[in-house]
Amino acid sequence: MSASRGCAMRGNTLKGLLFASPWLIGFFGLTLYPILLSGYYGFTEFNVFQPPKFVGMDNYVELFHDDLFWKSLRNTCYITLIGTPINLIFAIFIAMLLNMKVKGMKIYRTVFYMPTIVPLAASTLLWIWILNGQYGLLNNILTKLGFYAPSWLGDPAYTKPSLIIIGVWAVGNVIVIFLASLQDVPVSLYESAEIDGANFFKKFLHITLPSISPIILFQLILQVINGFQYFTQAYFIIGSSGGLNNSLIGGTENSLLFYAIYLYHNAFLYLKMGKASAMAWLMFLIIGFVTWVIFRISKKWVTYGGE
Repeated sequence: MSASRGCAMRGNTLKGLLFASPWLIGFFGLTLYPILLSGYYGFTEFNVFQPPKFVGMDNYVELFHDDLFWKSLRNTCYITLIGTPINLIFAIFIAMLLNMKVKGMKIYRTVFYMPTIVPLAASTLLWIWILNGQYGLLNNILTKLGFYAPSWLGDPAYTKPSLIIIGVWAVGNVIVIFLASLQDVPVSLYESAEIDGANFFKKFLHITLPSISPIILFQLILQVINGFQYFTQAYFIIGSSGGLNNSLIGGTENSLLFYAIYLYHNAFLYLKMGKASAMAWLMFLIIGFVTWVIFRISKKWVTYGGE
């Protein structure tokens, strides 16, 4: 009996591996192997056309002495540390509005979600027109209202705030998730708080936020990871101004030179695959460290069910 049972278990294991083989092949061949290979390339001088030459820590030393590397890192930290809280606060605020029981709420929810289904390239090109400093829609409105109309995408002081505005416009997915979490908060908690005389702000601070804090943590980590990998919007804006065809690779005064864009230039324009691989691993370590810090801090403000 034991031998037949063992054969049956081995047969089930083989069947399971057979069914999982497409994913396993994809993971080991298209994910794990390139990751490990990039780790090796980070210690080599490699331009794709010639075999990699081992150079030790030279790529990392070169990065630490590269002004554009530090510029791209500062820009990336700006868009992450400032853009992430704004996106989350805006998403929670809109989700609370969309959680109200008013007539036509389905229409309002659809309107706020629609920007997320627009292709990122198309929406970025639309915003390039809206934020144009000479004939853009936003500046036309500001001028008619008597306000100062800046060069949103041409002035280094306004380029990154412009990207934050674009990001806030497309947080529909985050809004939907927060809306679902708000609808899962027990109504009895609000009713008990009202009996005790709690106002709206006290209910928000002591009931709403603790109840949805795990979702806030989840979205915070995703937003931070996406922020450190910021690429598409800035890339299109730089390309629309002709920045990709000259030495100004990061827009005006390199104010749009983000980490992922500089990595892309090193890898595919300068063919410095070794340096690009080193940048990728540095970013992996940075994201891993920041995520670890968030998890450590979250123990003080995240409340899970049953606590």
